[in-house]
Formats: sequence, C-alpha cells, structure tokens
Amino acid sequence: MPKITYIDSSGNQKTIEVEIGLTVMEGAIQNNVTGIDADCGGGMSCATCHVYVKEEWLNKLPKAEDAEQDMIDMAFQPQKNSRLSCQITVTENLDGLTVTTPEKQN
Repeated sequence: MPKITYIDSSGNQKTIEVEIGLTVMEGAIQNNVTGIDADCGGGMSCATCHVYVKEEWLNKLPKAEDAEQDMIDMAFQPQKNSRLSCQITVTENLDGLTVTTPEKQN
C-alpha cells in the first residue's frame, strides 16, 4: 500500500499506509491524523480537509476542478499548493506523498 506522510502545523509527522482507492482524507480519518476534520465526510462542501501538498507532488495529482477550487478559496489561508484531501484518490503513484495541514480548519 502507498505510504502517505501527514505533517501537522507544528511539524509533527505521521506516515501511514493508505489503501488504494481511498482518499487522502479517508486515510487520515481512519488513522486518527490530527488537523483534518472532514466535517462533510468527503462531500466537498466544507473545506475542513484542506491540506498543503508538497510542491514536487503537485504535477503528479489530477488538477483541481472548479468546484474544489471554489471550496479551497473558502479555506483557512489557501496557498497555490492547497488541495482538499477528500479529492485526492490514493494510487500506487502517490507512494511517498506528503501533505501538511493548516494551522486550523474553517
């Protein structure tokens, strides 16, 4: 299974194996990763699964669709590398992906 590293806003890291086909958000929730609230359960209607994707991974992910970008615009301190973790589906190609959670979720 691909390993995903989650880093919280304080720099604490947790690397976990996430089953292919799950989202980065689901992997976080199933493994008690702090900093990803996922209030809407992955329905892309709250932006509480907002993460910053490590720069070298951005081109390896599918581009954020307009609806995701609209939600990111409402997230806390969005940046050019912001994504909603509910919209990132884990594949073999994402082994080693690193995401950082913001200081807070809206």
